[in-house]
Amino acid sequence: MAITTAPGDAFEGSRLPDQPRTDTLHDVWSPPRGIIGWLSQVNHRAIGVRYIVTAMIFFLIAGATALVIRLQLALPGLNVLSPEAYNQFFTMHGSTMMFLFAIPVMEGIGIYLVPLMIGARDMAFPRLNAFGYFVYLIAGLTLYFSFFTGQAPDGGWFSYVPLASKEYSPGPNIDFWATAVTFLEIAALVAAVELIATIFRMRAPGMAIHRMPPLVWAILVMAFMIIFAMPPLMVASVFLALDRMAGTHFYSIAGGGDPLLWQHLFWFFGHPEVYIIFIPGLGIAAMVTATFTRRPMVGYTPFVLSIVAIGILSFGLWVHHMYTTGLPQLGMTFFAAASMMIALPSGVVIFATIATIWLGRPVWRTPLLYVIGFVIIFVIGGITGVMVAAVPFDHQAHDSYFVVAHLHYVLIGGVVFPLLAGLHYWWPKITGRMPSERLGAWSFWLTFGGFNLTFFLMHLTGLLGMPRRVYTYPAGLGWDWLNMLSTVGSFVLGLGFLLFVANLLGCLRTGAPAGDDPWGAGTLEWATSSPPPQYNFARIIGVASRDPLWDERGPAGLYSLRDDRREALGTSLLDAEAEQRLVLPGPTIWPFCLALAVGLLFVGTIVSLWAVPIGFALGTAAAIGWLWPIGKEHTI
Repeated sequence: MAITTAPGDAFEGSRLPDQPRTDTLHDVWSPPRGIIGWLSQVNHRAIGVRYIVTAMIFFLIAGATALVIRLQLALPGLNVLSPEAYNQFFTMHGSTMMFLFAIPVMEGIGIYLVPLMIGARDMAFPRLNAFGYFVYLIAGLTLYFSFFTGQAPDGGWFSYVPLASKEYSPGPNIDFWATAVTFLEIAALVAAVELIATIFRMRAPGMAIHRMPPLVWAILVMAFMIIFAMPPLMVASVFLALDRMAGTHFYSIAGGGDPLLWQHLFWFFGHPEVYIIFIPGLGIAAMVTATFTRRPMVGYTPFVLSIVAIGILSFGLWVHHMYTTGLPQLGMTFFAAASMMIALPSGVVIFATIATIWLGRPVWRTPLLYVIGFVIIFVIGGITGVMVAAVPFDHQAHDSYFVVAHLHYVLIGGVVFPLLAGLHYWWPKITGRMPSERLGAWSFWLTFGGFNLTFFLMHLTGLLGMPRRVYTYPAGLGWDWLNMLSTVGSFVLGLGFLLFVANLLGCLRTGAPAGDDPWGAGTLEWATSSPPPQYNFARIIGVASRDPLWDERGPAGLYSLRDDRREALGTSLLDAEAEQRLVLPGPTIWPFCLALAVGLLFVGTIVSLWAVPIGFALGTAAAIGWLWPIGKEHTI
């Protein structure tokens, strides 16, 4: 983003100008054609769709690995997987879900929807946006390259030391994990910076912070959490890589290190991550609920304050993953109290959702069904979360299948169900086609039923003493029928996911045309065509309420921008008053080149440390090409 300094570029608040030339706007904002054009694309909607599609592909792959794991555990003593292969499948399933699916898909939702919801033409730094996606893609491909070559990481998605140290894992397996995770965090931080800058300085005139849609608030909180949570994980993974590749001793007791340092650094990221992906789910559920109950959300202000409180409190919970490590009892009581305290703002947002449904006129369409499923499943996961927050109970349930059940109730209930609601809800905006309601309802009931059959029984399996992370078990312990039913449920759940995907893909050819606002929603993304043009809005729409499309007064002004260059409107931080014209850069292949260079720097270290200077030199050349001035305007 760059702010031009020419005197004529100061925004003077002109309204109701002559109609912009849409043919000129189309030519200016359209990307080049062909493979070079695809690699050069910087439009936020194209990048957002890439994030979402790539993350969903990783989600389906991780689901397939989960089905193989469930086959292995269906009966005692099976040999579907060897112990080594089981550890790899277990690690890749968790790593994919947490690092390659959950955070990237929510970032993709934000990247696609936030500019539309705040009435902007694009993100603040379009080229940086493209760079972040290519970093994410290269890291994911690197991790799965190790999987398909038989060298996949096998230390769990948490990669605990000393198991993950060179002494106990001498192959390149953990090197792939540490390198890919470190590389991935760059993409996450890039997206977070993008989203914060866009939300703060590019909202439509009149969209003060108390008028932002709930999802925009949720994405903003998520972005700030990423900025604070990701650096500790990067430090931890770099320390692990240095211990393995350069002979340092950050986690080695013999060298003066401490393996507990890994757990502190990892879980300082790991527990906020649960809320990093849960908070956008809350925002999605709020948007869907308001639309299908035909009323503004109940308790908007408590809702916003609650998600902010969740974001802050989530950084004080990490030690409840470490109750059994021998930490002082007094210290653990503080983390137990914080772990229970976070249930209060979580309860507020659930009550706000229920109250909106109760006081509205619900229209029972597929997205709202998924929101109801989210409420039920997440409440169960929240109750078990309070249980494991208690130190005495956690000592009994720790590392058992009770924790596996709790984890999936929180993550699938709080992330996947809202995500499926949101994808069904915004799919007409993305594609211009309506998905089938009948297939949508079938996919919901199969997913909801299959999920509960799979994971509710794991509470019982864990209470009966079955430990997690074991590849088989003997007969006669009372776990047999529970594991068999969980395996059956997992295939029902998988069928529900496949039916959902088939519905969305099938409607691309057979779905009815959607129109601009098929659901009768109230926020700005529905004020443009479906799918939107490359520039989103020919004229920027001023707003005077939280649901401008439901506002009988209509737009609070229409703001003109130049149509002969990529121009966006910059507004003030709090009240969103029009302040300046922003000149945005066009398509370029340099972000892709820089991502390749940085990828060589990180991934190449698995083979040789010479990759660091080579990657740095190539990255410097790519950065120079990226920033090289063209013409009179220098944009970044």
